[in-house]
Amino acid sequence: MKLGILGGGIGARVNINLDAIRHAEALGYDSVWTAEAWGGDAVTPAAWILAQTTKINVGTAIMQMPARTPAMAAMTAMSLAELSGGRFICGLGASGPQVVEGWHGVPYGKPITRLKEYVQIMQQIFAREDKVSFDGSIYQMPYTGEGSSGLGKPLKSILHCEEDIPIYSASITPAGVAGAAEVCDGFFPIWMDPEKYAVFQPDIQKGFDRAGEKNLTQFDVSPFVTVIMGDDVEQCMMPIRANMALYIGGMGARDKNFYNNYAKALGFEDAAVQIQDLFLSGKKDEAAAAVPAELIDACHLVGPADRIKERLGRWKTAGANGHVSSMLLGCQQPEALELIAGEML
Repeated sequence: MKLGILGGGIGARVNINLDAIRHAEALGYDSVWTAEAWGGDAVTPAAWILAQTTKINVGTAIMQMPARTPAMAAMTAMSLAELSGGRFICGLGASGPQVVEGWHGVPYGKPITRLKEYVQIMQQIFAREDKVSFDGSIYQMPYTGEGSSGLGKPLKSILHCEEDIPIYSASITPAGVAGAAEVCDGFFPIWMDPEKYAVFQPDIQKGFDRAGEKNLTQFDVSPFVTVIMGDDVEQCMMPIRANMALYIGGMGARDKNFYNNYAKALGFEDAAVQIQDLFLSGKKDEAAAAVPAELIDACHLVGPADRIKERLGRWKTAGANGHVSSMLLGCQQPEALELIAGEML
């Protein structure tokens, strides 16, 4: 199983822990991942990290598709791949309607259709087999619709990119997982119980069937796994509680929250309803307290070193079964990074 770390994003302040990234690189970690919401972007820190490392891959988890055209995403990916000797991984995501329409000022539209069209265009650009021409429901190249000059013409990338560029997608909805399995090289479940691959299996297989000759050896299941090492298990769980409550309770509208639906699919239906009710009522602390310890334990690694070692057995089994290809760790504790590398690499 491959290991990666999260932590290349820009929050309220620029705070990229290069020491932790270089430590992970020295330990044999495969990747580090950047992010974007509505502040710092994902591409700038990816370029910064690539320039200051030598072996570790750097991916975006994720670049928001509605924020940039497919051609711009392809140009960015090819540039970073060429400059880094093939160490860039392009992670894409639809984001959510509030961010897309509220921040970027464009229609949210059909996220799965967008993903499929976006990846097809990027792959055409990467291949340079011909000038790019595409007539989809969201993207047309050349554009001939309202406001066009009529002067657009098909083009071929000037840059000859010789590097392979994997494309991943952030998806947890059934249609999103199937779409990712059909057109992408991997996907990021925001959390995952390694013993419940069955939640994703039918949709992954549906995508494989649409793609043709494709199986799990060609598709990287890469869940985010928070790791907090400490003597007090409950204290270690506290920041995870708040984060999971935000997503399950408040990320999206009451009747359109993908993360709430996902928590239900993992077997926590009553808790998901309670967390959302509390969060949307402004009771965020109570919503966090309502996140079951069993859900946290199923998807993350917390507590003393021996406890984490024991809990890693579930992930080893999932790796051996091909159900999890990479663990992307939300962790910058050197001792925790070392422990997991020692057990998994």
